[in-house]
This record gives sequence, structure tokens and C-alpha cells, in this order.
Amino acid sequence: MRNYLLRRLFQAVFVLWAAYTLSFGVLYLLPGDPATIMASGGGDASTVTEAQIDALRHQYGLDRPAADQYATRLLHAVQGDLGRSVQSGVQVTDLLGQALPTTVQLAAAAMLLAVALGTALALAGSWTGRGWLRQLLLSLPALGVSAPTFWVGLVLVQLLSFRWRLFPAFGDAGPAALVLPSVTLALPGAALIAQVLAKGLRTALAEPYVQTALAKGASRRRVLFGHALRNASIPSLTLAGIMAGNVLGGAVVVETVFARAGIGRETAAAVTAQDIPVVQGVVILGAVAFVLTTLAVDLLQPLLDPRITTTTTTTRPAVRT
Repeated sequence: MRNYLLRRLFQAVFVLWAAYTLSFGVLYLLPGDPATIMASGGGDASTVTEAQIDALRHQYGLDRPAADQYATRLLHAVQGDLGRSVQSGVQVTDLLGQALPTTVQLAAAAMLLAVALGTALALAGSWTGRGWLRQLLLSLPALGVSAPTFWVGLVLVQLLSFRWRLFPAFGDAGPAALVLPSVTLALPGAALIAQVLAKGLRTALAEPYVQTALAKGASRRRVLFGHALRNASIPSLTLAGIMAGNVLGGAVVVETVFARAGIGRETAAAVTAQDIPVVQGVVILGAVAFVLTTLAVDLLQPLLDPRITTTTTTTRPAVRT
């Protein structure tokens, strides 16, 4: 276990470095000049003098070679200093720290809802003995996956806020304002979980041990919940971990649609202004979330299936004899 954790720690460091390097390269190659955008306040750049722009470039180190900028920022990032926002002058860590709680609240609610809805739909489709109902329930995930997130959000706002006035359409004041954005962010994930879990349940229910359990008098409910679900949930658990790590990407769209203050709004504003330190901070934050969730999933899998072990040489299932 120790060697496995050390290997995963090395992989995590490599993922963070790669994310930082790729984000720097992409942002550096974008057309435009962050100093000009900052000096003009996002408005007419013709009113800004070259002296003002040069002063801002020198202040934020934008006049140095790309390799020098990369090395300096990487060294500071390793020390926990992500720099200052080019747009506002605030420390990136402080900026993200203020926006993070709102996004974490949204992400946690969306993940809980996605797991609950996806699991319930897969179990209902596998439990029912009526073919038409099973076909209907197991067809719903494909519809959820294909629906664009922004379209789902706009439909929910139109129906549940503007027409029926059940929930607020915008803002983040109170638990009621969390309902629509969390449902919007959860539906695609719930559909994916339902698809993967339903397929896993079909495979598990066709195994010989299920037929043996039924022949010994075990009820269908006990077989489904006590035997098949545990084995079929491993791929869904892996998928849920990946979804949790990537939830920041969905938050950008959802927080923009529902006008919520969070990481998504900060990301959209930083990309528009070419605020490289903020965008890189968001990328690193997303990479950290992805690394931690995938590590948690890898450590939880052996608890669900003892055949899966974490050895020093392989992570493939080891079947006990």
C-alpha cells in the first residue's frame, strides 16, 4: 500500500505539472494583450497610451520572454503563490478561496443528486418485471446524456421559475436558489451513472452465482441489492469519481446561466480578460480535485470487491483462490 500511494503521489505531481504547463502554453498563444485589456478596463483601448501599457507589462512581468515567465510562475506556484489577478490585482488564492465555497456547495449537491437519481433509475429498470416499463426506464439515460446543459438550465428556469414560480431563477441566496442549478448540473451525470450501473446490473444478474442464489431460495430483492448491486457498482463508482473531478467544467456553464457567484463566473471573466494567473489557478484547482477524487475511488474499490487489490506492481483484480 505504501508503494502504491507513493506511485500515485508521483502521478499526481506529474498531472499538476502537465496541467499547469499546458494551460500556460495555450493562454500565452492566445491573440490579444492582457496588459491592454487591463489598462482599458475592457473598453476602448484607443484611450490608453503605450506608456501605460508598457508599465503594466513590466509590473506583471509580461514583457519578459515566455520561458522566463513560465519558470518564474512555476517556481512561485510550487511555493503556493499563484500570483495576482491581472484584472483586479487580488491574489489568485484569495480570489479562488472566496469563490470556492459556493461552487463546492453546488458541486456537492449536484453529485449527491446525480448518484441518487442514477442509482434509483438503474435499480428501477433492473427490478421491474414488465418489459415495456424496463425499456422506458432504461431509455431515459440516453435522453439525459444528449440534452445540452445550458438548454436544460434554460428550460428549468422557464418552467419552474418564470411560469410556476417555484424556485428563484438567479442568484445564490438560500437553499431554494440551489435547486435549479444543482438539478441542471446533476442530470447529465445521473444519466451516465444510470447507463453504466444498469449495464453492470444486467451483467451481474446473468452470472452463475445469481442463479445459484435464486435456486437456494433467495428473493429477487436480496439478490439484486445484496449480491448484484455491490459487484455492478464498481464501474459506476469510477465514473462518479471522474465526474466529481470534472464538475468545475460544468459549473462554468451552470453558474453563468443562473448568475451564481463562484469558480465558474471567475473562470469566464478571467478567460475574457486573458487573466492568465486566474485561469491557471482554476486549472490547478480542477487538477487537484480530479487527482483527489480518483485516488479516493481507487482506495474505495477494494472495499466493494475484495478481489481488487492495490499491489506494488499492478492494479488489476487479483482473484482469490
